[in-house]
Amino acid sequence: MSSIESKITDDHDIIKKWTEERYGEPALVEGVVDKVKAGEMLRIHFSDNADETLKDISWELFYEIFDENNLAFLYQEKTIDGVESKFYKFITRT
Repeated sequence: MSSIESKITDDHDIIKKWTEERYGEPALVEGVVDKVKAGEMLRIHFSDNADETLKDISWELFYEIFDENNLAFLYQEKTIDGVESKFYKFITRT
């Protein structure tokens, strides 16, 4: 029986590489202004997802929000079937 391995990182280069390999861009939910709330609304916008509520942002702003909100990136490389996974979640660093 296979299992799904999740990883956690706060390394900017790993996050960017994982995202770009999946044709993603850093994004915020549209209309978010303050940075505390932005930490809750940080997203990855994948090119195959036409979510109009997301606004693409620069990597610089993404990392600023990510670090100021003490976030970590929980992610998976592959699904249980061995297919490239797009699963991720932002969690609080411990």
